[in-house]
Amino acid sequence: MSEVEATDSPPSYELVASPAGGVPPVVDDAGAYADAKASLAGASGPLAVDTERAQSFRYSAKAYLIQLARGDAGTVLLDPVAFEGAAPRADLSDLGASLADAEWIIHAATQDLGCLAEVGLVPRRLFDTELAGRLLGLPRVSLSSLTERALGKTLAKEHSAADWSKRPLPADWLNYAALDVELLVPLRDWAADELEKAGKDEWARQEFAWLAEHAADPPHRREDPWRRTSGIHEVRAPVALAAVRELWHARDELAESLDRAPGRVLADQAISEVAKKVNAGHRSITRQELRSVRGFTWRLAARHESVWLDAIERAAALTRTDLPPASVSPDGPPPPRTWSHRNPDAAARWAKVRPLTVALAEKLSVPVENLISPDAIRRLCWEPPAEHTVDAVDAYLAGRGARAWQRELVVGAITPALG
Repeated sequence: MSEVEATDSPPSYELVASPAGGVPPVVDDAGAYADAKASLAGASGPLAVDTERAQSFRYSAKAYLIQLARGDAGTVLLDPVAFEGAAPRADLSDLGASLADAEWIIHAATQDLGCLAEVGLVPRRLFDTELAGRLLGLPRVSLSSLTERALGKTLAKEHSAADWSKRPLPADWLNYAALDVELLVPLRDWAADELEKAGKDEWARQEFAWLAEHAADPPHRREDPWRRTSGIHEVRAPVALAAVRELWHARDELAESLDRAPGRVLADQAISEVAKKVNAGHRSITRQELRSVRGFTWRLAARHESVWLDAIERAAALTRTDLPPASVSPDGPPPPRTWSHRNPDAAARWAKVRPLTVALAEKLSVPVENLISPDAIRRLCWEPPAEHTVDAVDAYLAGRGARAWQRELVVGAITPALG
């Protein structure tokens, strides 16, 4: 083989198709739970953690399987649903307390921390392998991408979009789930070494500490979530917007009662499409008109046809003062593209500050959104502190969650551009 051919050949990785210790049985009864807790608590070293959810199928984002691996305890596949009883969530806080001394290794921790906290599993220390990859400036930070780069191994990944609420869970799904924690410990060790070599280990330490500190924070509740319905930008009349709002809330209540993902009950686009019929001059619509919109004829949606018609009737019956406004003031500054005529001074600041942060991120080989929160920079440019000093800007960004390492790098670079 020629040198060129060798260079152009794709890299070869060892395929890890099954866990080294085999796939353990699912922990779904009190005896197995007690044994697993004792085994994990008695082991040493960091704790690899992952979860499987079913958000594309179910209403909530709760965990339907929790994978834990630690030292000689091996891997534990825990079914939290089996321990719920009559409660909406299991209480596994005793397990969490028994593992409080361990560093938890999680890939893309923000995706898992919420559902872990719901069952009482909250880390005091953690290491996020995906975030480590971002801080290292790596182009791809999926779990398989990182294990390929770091360990020369690739994981068999086939069931990431599966319905994990299914019971019993198929054997090949459990194999996939166990693999998600199989290589997290050596991957963490590799990432820690690389961060130290790059002089970014302190950045990572602060980021991981912040994640752990906020691991149990309640989820952010968006105001007027119905305004994010796909296709709503084509809905103009106030009564049509009211129809979107009423249909969205009706769907949400129905989805919650059925424990189904809202998009599987009725598609966003169907809501917007039928609202446009109201927009066309109909204060209400007939069953036939409703059925003419694709999505309302889905089996589940059609079964609840009266729910949709009632929602549209409620919207049509609203007085003018009760109709929703065409738009609402955003939480924070408007999009920067609108600033030139709304706030020219802010636009001028943005035109100087944004390129500085982008250039600094490129120099440091870190994504700009990890260098500093884009929202914090937008707010700073829109309405900066009265004094454009390093101390004032530092305090401003600290009040919006910027970590010390971020402020040390950014504040001195951008403060002169605010004047």
